[in-house]
Amino acid sequence: MPENKNLYAVIMAGGRGERFWPASRFSRPKQFVTLFGGKPLLTIAVERLCGLVPPENVLVVTSADLVALSREALPEVPPENVLGEPFGRDTAAACALGTAWAAWKGGDAATVAVLTADHLIARHDVFRQTLADTAALVARDGTIGVMGIVPQFPATGYGYLEAGAPVDGGSSTAFMAVKRFVEKPDEATAKQYVASGRHFWNSGMFLWSVATFMDALKAFRPPLFEMAGRMRGKFGAPDFDAALLAEYEKLDKISVDYAIMEKARNLVAARGDFGWDDVGTWVSAADHFEKDGDGNAVHGACEFLKAAGNTVVNDVPGHLVAVMGVEDLVVVHTPDATLVCAKRSAQDLKELVRQVADRRGKTHI
Repeated sequence: MPENKNLYAVIMAGGRGERFWPASRFSRPKQFVTLFGGKPLLTIAVERLCGLVPPENVLVVTSADLVALSREALPEVPPENVLGEPFGRDTAAACALGTAWAAWKGGDAATVAVLTADHLIARHDVFRQTLADTAALVARDGTIGVMGIVPQFPATGYGYLEAGAPVDGGSSTAFMAVKRFVEKPDEATAKQYVASGRHFWNSGMFLWSVATFMDALKAFRPPLFEMAGRMRGKFGAPDFDAALLAEYEKLDKISVDYAIMEKARNLVAARGDFGWDDVGTWVSAADHFEKDGDGNAVHGACEFLKAAGNTVVNDVPGHLVAVMGVEDLVVVHTPDATLVCAKRSAQDLKELVRQVADRRGKTHI
C-alpha cells in the first residue's frame, strides 16, 4: 500500500511498565526493553508503520526525562518529533497534544492514529492494512475509530467495548458501531463477554481526523480543547517548552477513555485480527520466549531440574540461573535486582514496586 502523507501517528510512550520490573525500570521503562527480538519495543512500534506512515509524520509523546532515550531508539524519526511532557496528565492530554501537532503539520483534515509504544503485533502487514482502512473510514464519515481486539481468553486486566451493528467501511476490514466501553470486568463477567461474541478488548489505539477530535474535546473536555488550540501555534517556537509547562500545570489527569470515548456517540470499532499482545505481565511475556519440554519459558542462560511451567528471564551475560523442584514461578534476574514470584501473583507486581520505592528509593525501581 502507498504511504499516506495525510496520516500522522502519535505514539504514547510515557508509561513506566511497573509490571515488567525488574527488567523495566523507572529510568528505562518497558518501551525500551529489548527482550523481544533484540530491539526496544518503541523501535518495533515505529518500524511496523514503515510503508504506511512516513517517519516525519510520527510523533512520540513521552516523559521529559525519557526524551533522550526515545530519540536514541528512533534514529529515523526527526528528533524534534519526540516531545517530553513536563509531568504526566494521562492519555487525554497526550492525545490532545498529539492532535494539535498533527493540525500544525497537516491542517484540520489530517488524520491521526494514536498508537502504543510497548505492545507486540504479530502480523505487521495486516496491522498496516487495518490502520489504512480505518483512517479512510474516519476521514470519510467523521467518526472516531478504535482498534477492537478479538478476545482470546476471559481477561480481567483489559477494558472491553461492546459492538453493535456492522458498519460498511468499503474495505476488507470489518467495522462495527460501538455501543459502549466497559471497565475491566471480574472473571465471571469476562467469560460472558467472550461467549457473547459482541465484546472486544480495548487496545487503546484510536484514529480520528483533527476536526472530529477537536469537536469532541470542545463538547466533552473544554480545557483540553483550549490547550490544544493554544499549543497548535507553539510547535517549533522558542518558547514551546515554557508554554507546554504552563498548560500542563492547569490540566487535570484523565484518560481519553473517560474524557471522550465513554461520552462520544460516533465511535466505530475495527476488528483487529493482527495478533495483538500488550505483554502486560511476565506471564503473558512467556508466550514470546522459547519453551522446553516441561513448559518452562526461557530467555537467557538457564538450567532446569524437576521444574515445570516456569518463566525465567536471565538478562545478565555470563551468569547462569538454575531452577529446581518448583512449578509456575516467575524468575527475572537483572544486574542489580532479582524477582521471584508465583505466576498467580504477577498481576500484583505494581504493589511490590511501590514497596521497593518506599523503602529503597528510585535507584531500585
